[in-house]
Amino acid sequence: MTATGDSQHVAAEQANEYGYRDFALGEFRFRRDEYFVYITWPTGSHIMSADAFLRALQRDVAWEFFYGTVNFDGVFGTLNHYGTVDVFAGRFNDAYRKAELDYTENVETPAVRATFSEMLDDWTNSTFDPFASPHETGSAFGVKNGENRAAITRHRVSAKRMVAVPGDEGLRSDDNGHPVNRHFADVPQDEPLVEAEPGFESEVAAFSLFAYLSRSQVTWNPSVVSVCKDSLFCPTTEEYILPIVHGNDRVEWFLQLTDEITWEVEDRESGGVRARVLMKPGDVCAMPADIRHQGYSPKRSMLLVWENAGEEIPDLIASGKTPTYPIDF
Repeated sequence: MTATGDSQHVAAEQANEYGYRDFALGEFRFRRDEYFVYITWPTGSHIMSADAFLRALQRDVAWEFFYGTVNFDGVFGTLNHYGTVDVFAGRFNDAYRKAELDYTENVETPAVRATFSEMLDDWTNSTFDPFASPHETGSAFGVKNGENRAAITRHRVSAKRMVAVPGDEGLRSDDNGHPVNRHFADVPQDEPLVEAEPGFESEVAAFSLFAYLSRSQVTWNPSVVSVCKDSLFCPTTEEYILPIVHGNDRVEWFLQLTDEITWEVEDRESGGVRARVLMKPGDVCAMPADIRHQGYSPKRSMLLVWENAGEEIPDLIASGKTPTYPIDF
């Protein structure tokens, strides 16, 4: 079932018996208690653990709904149309579709952003940081207990050209409030020496990507360290489980820099298993545009993600004018 129209976000002012507010977005209703989040829609309902829901919600908000599909799990998620967002339940789940329990509602991006941001703020207690690894945060459970706005309002770091180029210096992590993460204590902090010819100081620059990433205090949150037209280098540090199952609308390239990540790769539409990929340092792989994937990192690792941010790519792929994979062997 699909609904369209001028859905408005609605936030209930009254807190429930656990201290949390209930929320509505179109025909979707959201409620949480000490342990779980409950989602209902006209044709069905769903339940998620509160910590898993908040970790996924944090990325959806911070990434501005990202490229393609952000599956919170096998049932609920969002699909970005870059101006509007499909909020769905069961859309990419064969069992829900066959039982006619699936439901999709297309909502203007600002309305989704407002509701999800309010929900994230109200449901995140002072003890929990949904951006952090399990070892670096407290519990998401229990009755309402304060807030953690400092954690949930972090933004993705985005260079306009490249980190270290004049104009982007302020985006670099340094010792001022950015200590080296516990898992990267062995990463050298030396920075390259650049000796530019006079007149080229703003054109020639370099920085240590490993030192930069060693100071990341969030997980599974790509920053943008270089921009060349539509080409974005988006490295990130990964620990534990990617909180969402990302459904691509374009090809993504992965370069494993340190340690290892296991990727579970599924068909984007049905969730059928496609592959399991174990990436070790130096490995490179491309995630096609017709899959969804979730990563598992047993130790904090560094991953470089290359994205083509071209706005026309999703339509080209959907129309069959460009393939879902990057190369023929």
